[in-house]
Amino acid sequence: MGSEFYPLLMFAVLFLLLAAGVPIAFSLGAVAIVFSYLLWGAGALNILVSAAWGAMNNFVIIAVPLFIYMSYILQKTNVVEDLYDAFYKWSGGLRGGLVIATVIVGAFLGAISGVVAAGVIGLGLIGLPEMLKHGYNKKMSLGSVMASGTLGQLIPPSTNMVLYGAVTGVSIGGLFAGGIMAGLLLAVMYIGYVLIRAFMNPDFCPALPAEDRATAWEKLLAVKSVFLPAVLIILVLGTILLGIASPTEAAAFGAAGALIIGAVKRRLTWKIVYTSCYDTLLITSMVGLVMICATAFGSVFSGVGGSRLVEQIAMNLPGGSTVVLLVSALFFFILGMFLEPGAIIFFAVPIVAPILAKMGYDPLWIGIAFNVILQCGYISPPFGFSLFYLKGVTPGDIRITDLYSASIPFLLLQFLGILLIFFFPSIVLWLPQLLLG
Repeated sequence: MGSEFYPLLMFAVLFLLLAAGVPIAFSLGAVAIVFSYLLWGAGALNILVSAAWGAMNNFVIIAVPLFIYMSYILQKTNVVEDLYDAFYKWSGGLRGGLVIATVIVGAFLGAISGVVAAGVIGLGLIGLPEMLKHGYNKKMSLGSVMASGTLGQLIPPSTNMVLYGAVTGVSIGGLFAGGIMAGLLLAVMYIGYVLIRAFMNPDFCPALPAEDRATAWEKLLAVKSVFLPAVLIILVLGTILLGIASPTEAAAFGAAGALIIGAVKRRLTWKIVYTSCYDTLLITSMVGLVMICATAFGSVFSGVGGSRLVEQIAMNLPGGSTVVLLVSALFFFILGMFLEPGAIIFFAVPIVAPILAKMGYDPLWIGIAFNVILQCGYISPPFGFSLFYLKGVTPGDIRITDLYSASIPFLLLQFLGILLIFFFPSIVLWLPQLLLG
């Protein structure tokens, strides 16, 4: 077999392992080890050591466990419940008010945690029962929870954007600023869709009965539940966007701030501190292993001419750079249905992003657009991760097919958001340009 077929064979073996159910990290690592050994001998196995050393020396990656730890502390000290209760009291009197509260809290959760699983599960446990209790359309309720919970993919401090910046060298502050605009765009579209449906059909998402609505005094008291998390978000993101602190320094500040909020609310216990550390270690270890194995795979893939082959194919596609962009977007969307975005960022971005940048696309815009596309994969039937996150916390009478059909309207809204970002890049680029130049 000629050497030009080695990259294709690597991909074929990788997808066979994935289809067989082998975890992505072990699949990437196994392919890298086998091909490096067969092609270059035992000495080439040092490639895994080099990949691990490179991951250990990446200062930016330290922000990932710190942001995850902040997320777990705020989640375990019931800050999420406080936020939902506050927005529920303010919007409950509107048609579709509980869905609006769900979307807003989902955006807040994105800014608090940046972890999609935490957002979907949190809203599924807190918001979904309230919507079903008050007679909201079941599919609208399920769809809003999945779509709102995935806003953590975009709204900073998104851990996936930290990983994207670490892999590509694109400014994390710029990605965060663009992620704010992309996340707000989708949140506004969700709210607009809910209001239109509720206006057309009053029984679709009814307003709360008068006896269940909060008084003016209760609304004012609820504001204090939002104050401390909002201050923490502003300080963490503000220091990054204004260049006062690096993402790693801001993440450390955010983790400390979450502990302070838990202590102020008198909910912080040693058990919460310990379990949050343990859960953070589990997720961070997974991310680190994927990063090491994906880096090793990428090194072998480039070594056998894979990156050059992909670039040649892209340059020779009919239609030029526009077709390459569309094919890349479709590739990322399909991968997002099967793999965690972190794995895709380590595995596919180093191959595709440099080609698009060479074709003249803004690397920052590419990063923001790809993260929006990866968000779509979370709620795409049949394998979107958010579908299964939510299924794990829903009542037994809700079937997986209900979740599939509930995701479609919000998936179409996400596609519309992507089209807007593609045709009007300034939607997501004006804030990064304003802050970073």
